[in-house]
Amino acid sequence: MEMIVFALPGNEDLTEKIAGHLQAEKGEATMRQFPDGESYVQIHSDVKGKCVVMVCTLYKPDAKLLPLYFLSKTAKDLGAACTCFVAPYLAYMRQDKQFNPGEGITSTYFAQLISGFAETLTTVDPHLHRRSSLSEIYNVPNTIVHAASHISKWVSDNIEMPVFIGPDSESEQWVSEVAKEANAPFTVLEKIRHGDRDVEVSIPDVAKYKGHTPVLVDDIISTARTMIETVGHLKKANMRPPVCVGVHAVFAESAYKDLKNSGVQQIVTCNTIPHESNAIDLSETLAMEIKALMKHHA
Repeated sequence: MEMIVFALPGNEDLTEKIAGHLQAEKGEATMRQFPDGESYVQIHSDVKGKCVVMVCTLYKPDAKLLPLYFLSKTAKDLGAACTCFVAPYLAYMRQDKQFNPGEGITSTYFAQLISGFAETLTTVDPHLHRRSSLSEIYNVPNTIVHAASHISKWVSDNIEMPVFIGPDSESEQWVSEVAKEANAPFTVLEKIRHGDRDVEVSIPDVAKYKGHTPVLVDDIISTARTMIETVGHLKKANMRPPVCVGVHAVFAESAYKDLKNSGVQQIVTCNTIPHESNAIDLSETLAMEIKALMKHHA
């Protein structure tokens, strides 16, 4: 089936790359707001009988949702065979249970909403904390792109003698996977509790890694507090300034500036959310997964 790829506003760079890898037409549409704040969508390309691929990262999702919904519905009304959604960053994954009385389980509601207008979903490393798969809440065919191998390759190509550092024992599984693919060592910070308020953080085998460049890896860099704290511990241990790598560049408020000023050598992210730190391109893998999912869906 012929594919046509549409960029929601702000997603043009990644969409251009994905369309190139798919050798697919790039869709033309007008998306804007009326003076009263309502969304306007007009599709200029011929979508009849085609699979419409919609690319929209869902960082700050609320303003993006209606244009996305209207684009999908308009495409179907114009005869599109299917509408496939690519959300490099998938929002509303954290509220996966009722933490306090009276709260809604918004990850489920959001999944129902998306599943109502998209026939497939492709995303990158979503926050699956208490869920084993997206299919627990999304009832459309879906696929997850994992960034670990791309991060490993970037580190191997760009950093001499890296050592991957995990901020805590929870991060060990993720950090060890990236380190293994990069054929590099890793270690995890150890917390020794001396009392309620007295916690000492140490780096195991610190002497062994003195000549290495520390690499801090996380899936979502939001407030960057954990990374900034870890940078502080590395400084105390007289290690080299670290390189910080994240999948999703959320960087809430001044987080990017704060992390930059904490004494790091470099900050690098994948291009799931447009940001000046984007250096790891996932477009080719996303295109492959879109194609595979479409075949499976068909």
